[in-house]
Amino acid sequence: MAWEKELGEKKAREAFAEEMGGADKVARQHARGKLDVRERLRRMADPGSFREIGKLAGKASYDENGDVAGFSPANFLFGKATVDRRPVVLAADDFTVRGGAADAAIYHKSVLAEQMAHEYGLPLIRLIDGTGGGGSVKTLEDMGLTYVPWLPGWEHVVGNLESVPVVSLALGSVAGLGAARVVASHYSVMVKGLSHMFTAGPAVVAALGETLDKEQLGGAEIHARNGAVDDLVDSEDEAFAAARKFLSYLPSRAGEAAARGDTSDGVERRDEALLNAVPEDKRTAYSMRKILERVMDKGSLFEMGRRWGQSAITAFARLDGWPVAVLASDPAFLGGSWTADAARKVERFIKLADLFRLPVVHFVDNPGFMIGLEAEKAATIRFGVDALNGVYRASVPWASVIVRKAYGVAGAAMSDHTKFQYRFAWPSGDWGSLPLDGGIEVAYKAELEAAEDPEAHLAAIRARLDKVRSPFRTAEAFLVEDIIDPRDTRPLLCEFANLAQGKL
Repeated sequence: MAWEKELGEKKAREAFAEEMGGADKVARQHARGKLDVRERLRRMADPGSFREIGKLAGKASYDENGDVAGFSPANFLFGKATVDRRPVVLAADDFTVRGGAADAAIYHKSVLAEQMAHEYGLPLIRLIDGTGGGGSVKTLEDMGLTYVPWLPGWEHVVGNLESVPVVSLALGSVAGLGAARVVASHYSVMVKGLSHMFTAGPAVVAALGETLDKEQLGGAEIHARNGAVDDLVDSEDEAFAAARKFLSYLPSRAGEAAARGDTSDGVERRDEALLNAVPEDKRTAYSMRKILERVMDKGSLFEMGRRWGQSAITAFARLDGWPVAVLASDPAFLGGSWTADAARKVERFIKLADLFRLPVVHFVDNPGFMIGLEAEKAATIRFGVDALNGVYRASVPWASVIVRKAYGVAGAAMSDHTKFQYRFAWPSGDWGSLPLDGGIEVAYKAELEAAEDPEAHLAAIRARLDKVRSPFRTAEAFLVEDIIDPRDTRPLLCEFANLAQGKL
């Protein structure tokens, strides 16, 4: 057979690569409760679909005859795969080889992975474990010199964020460039007890006098609550499932249409439970998530970023099979007031929806921006206006459902008022430039002080204003387009989702 020797050497070198960092280091990886890199690739990709690129890259040792005696593979693997039958670029760090730090081949391979996703318009999934290509002190000694920091291929990272869906799963302790790669994504996930993320790890931070372990310094709970990552899961398999779910709502590249899903959930379905979803007592909280679940296609709601900016809900869902971006208030957290974090979360989510051309459905119950000293220290108005501006910059079709409160500047951020208002209000709608509750005593102070029975007079004023604040008064002036039976919300939003496809 021609080329038998060469093909035999290829097979032998590939066998070395399959051994990763060696049996001992692979066993150590498993003992930490972590999958090895090749098992991760198998579980993330559709069965048998991963085709590795650059498997022969690494460092070989040779015997006295010049034949391969041993081989240490590159600690970065990538290739083409399919996920739910859709082509993707799948890339992963191998912590069993040099702890994920830079080696002779990793720079070029990691650059090509980003470049492939960028130039071919393919979603990119990164499985990150270690420094993700960052340097180590030992690397510098091996090189015999230091160098001015630079980030090879970062232009492709930036390009991908503007053109294809990027998912990063932190599957171990990531630091430096590894941490940067995690957050340079549209969707990021950490695993409880397994993932940690730092700008610099505990050993380096100790020089500042801070003695902290990995969990205390950069545990998954910390970053899921500060917004550095989007979600927190219990296992690596759950991380893979979350990545698949996220990608299922998006097109493969910006400018393409997102795929329509199952349409078996009836467009005309009217859920009776929606009638009692919002209590008549305006001070009583309720579950916005239950409303979303009853309105959207059954089982289609996928929330991201639940642990941070908690007064705002950001999620994907489907309406008559069409993917939509869902923005909603959570009245169970600070009454739904936008904090600085909530505003940052809203702005980021709107950018994501606009990039991948997903219509936005906004369920509004916003009493305004958070107030008080801590809110001022957090620059709430700065981030709130950034979110407001994001709403006005969005170019995708937009529908709003006013469920309850809409007050002040934050309430006005429900939509861009200069565009056609595909907007519906529930009978529970309550809006204005500022809330009436708490402001009556100030506005009518002199009148109340002069009254013989201030409490009775205050009650009479409230009764008059309750009539003024009726949503039907607003509808008379056509300052709100439609007040609807809550049970009609789904049929109307399905109408919107179908019309939006033509506009897109």
